Amino acid sequence: MSSSAARAVEDRRGMGRRGKLVVISGPSGAGKTSICDLLLAKVPDAVWSVSATTRPPRGREADGRSYEFISPEEFSRRKAAGAFLETAEYSGSGHLYGTPGEPVRRWLEEGKVVIMEIDVQGGVQVAQKVPDSIRVFVLPPDQQSLRARLAGRNTESEAHMAKRLAAADGEIAIARDSECYPYFVTNDVLEDTVERIMGIIEKHRSKVS
Repeated sequence: MSSSAARAVEDRRGMGRRGKLVVISGPSGAGKTSICDLLLAKVPDAVWSVSATTRPPRGREADGRSYEFISPEEFSRRKAAGAFLETAEYSGSGHLYGTPGEPVRRWLEEGKVVIMEIDVQGGVQVAQKVPDSIRVFVLPPDQQSLRARLAGRNTESEAHMAKRLAAADGEIAIARDSECYPYFVTNDVLEDTVERIMGIIEKHRSKVS
């Protein structure tokens, strides 16, 4: 079967099914962004949930694609209006992040698979508001692998890396203690990790249908 035909079959299978919200969380360096990129490429009806943030753009980040960059005042207004599905402040930076709820609700009604990369703070909130969401916490194979991945970015000082490693241990502990992540997936081989998460998604969508 050609790739286009296979895609058409998958699209027909998805017709009439309510979408699923997929939350990908994990410590910095665990490979969350690479996993999300592959899920978006491999799941035919997947869409990316763009977060809003009060921090300024970095590098080549584009407004509305990487993040929605808004002022602290606009963030506060939207939060007060209940426009966010979840909100968080990362690493004591003072910058706020939030997931706009309206696009997520619309995509779910359209039968899409909504991919969301958020931290544990946000994951706990989503578990409460969307209990049928699929919540996956990504683990590094071990701390040595995590250190190597962070070092490979060439942006981490030793002091900063030590803080990130300590923060990773804390995030993993919170994720386990919160009991809001049904799935813990160790990201050793990226392609294998993505295939496993795709299997989890399909299992849940089959239950819904």
